[in-house]
Amino acid sequence: MTEGRSRLIGTLSAITGASLFGMLGPLSRFGAEAGVGGVAFTAWRAVFGATFLVLFIAARGQAGPSIAAIRGMRRRGKGLLLLAATLNFSLNTAIFTAFGRAPIALVLMLFYLFPAGVTVVDLVLGRERLTPLRLLALVLSLGGVALVLFGGGGMDAGGGLDPLGILLGLLAAACQVVFVDISRHGYSEVPAPAATLTSLLVSATGASILAFALGFGADMAVPATSTDSWPILAVAGIAAAGISSMLFLTSIRMLGGTRTGILMLLEPVVGVVLAALWLGEAFTPLQALGGILVLTAAVVLQLGADAGMDPLEQTAAAPSI
Repeated sequence: MTEGRSRLIGTLSAITGASLFGMLGPLSRFGAEAGVGGVAFTAWRAVFGATFLVLFIAARGQAGPSIAAIRGMRRRGKGLLLLAATLNFSLNTAIFTAFGRAPIALVLMLFYLFPAGVTVVDLVLGRERLTPLRLLALVLSLGGVALVLFGGGGMDAGGGLDPLGILLGLLAAACQVVFVDISRHGYSEVPAPAATLTSLLVSATGASILAFALGFGADMAVPATSTDSWPILAVAGIAAAGISSMLFLTSIRMLGGTRTGILMLLEPVVGVVLAALWLGEAFTPLQALGGILVLTAAVVLQLGADAGMDPLEQTAAAPSI
C-alpha cells in the first residue's frame, strides 16, 4: 500500500469513526428513556457491536485467519491485546458514570485532553515529531472543541463540580491515551475487526457483571423482555461501537496516535450537532465557530501530510485491516 493511499484511508477512517462515535451521546439519552441506561447501555451496546463483528468477520472469510493470528501471538502481544480491551471497558464505564456526576460538557472536555496526552507520549518516546503544522492543528482542534462544548452554556447544566466526576473524566482520558499508545504496534498481527471484537467481548462481559453487581439488573433485563429498545441499541452497537472502534484502530495503525487523536476531535462537534437536530438542544454561533476550527485543523493536518510521512511513522503504513 502506498503512503498516500495509507494516509487517505487512515484519515477517512478517523473522520468516519469520529462521526459515528458522535452519535453516542444522543443515542445514550434515547437508551435511558427506553429503560436501558448507564452501565447496562454500555453492556448491551457491546453485545450488539460484537454480534455485528462476528457476522462481518465471517462474511469476509476471516474467521480462521483471525483465530490463527490470535493463537500465534506471543505472550506479550496477547497481554497487550487484553490490556487494550480492559482499557476500553474501563474508559466506557468511567465516562458514563462521570456523565451522571458532573456537567457533560466538563466531562467531555476532560476526556478530549487525550489527543494532547497522546502527543506528549509520542514525543517523549521518540515515535513522532511535533511539526509546526501538527502543533497548529492541535491548538485549533482543542480550541474548537472548547468552543463547541462551552459555547452553549453546557457547563451550567447538570449540577455542580463533583470531584469524583472530574476524576472519572480524567481517568477516561488516561485510559484512551494508553489505549492509543499500545494499539499502534502492540498487537498489529491481529486484524482490526478481530481486535475490536475482542475488546467488545471484554466490555460486554465486564459491563454485564458490573451492572448486576451495582443493582442495575432491571435495566439489563429490558432488551431481553422487549424489543422496543433494540433499534437504539443496534445503531449504538453497530455504528457507534463495532464500526467506529474498528475504524479508530485502523486509523491509529495507519496514521499514528497524534494525527488520529487530532482528527478524532471531530466527535464532540458531531455530537453537539446531532443533539441539536435530534434532541432540540441549542446550537450557538460560538459552537458553529468551534466546529469550523476543528474542521480547519483536519485540513491543516492533511496539508502537513502532503509533504510526506515522517520516517518515524513509516512502520505504520501497512497494518492489518
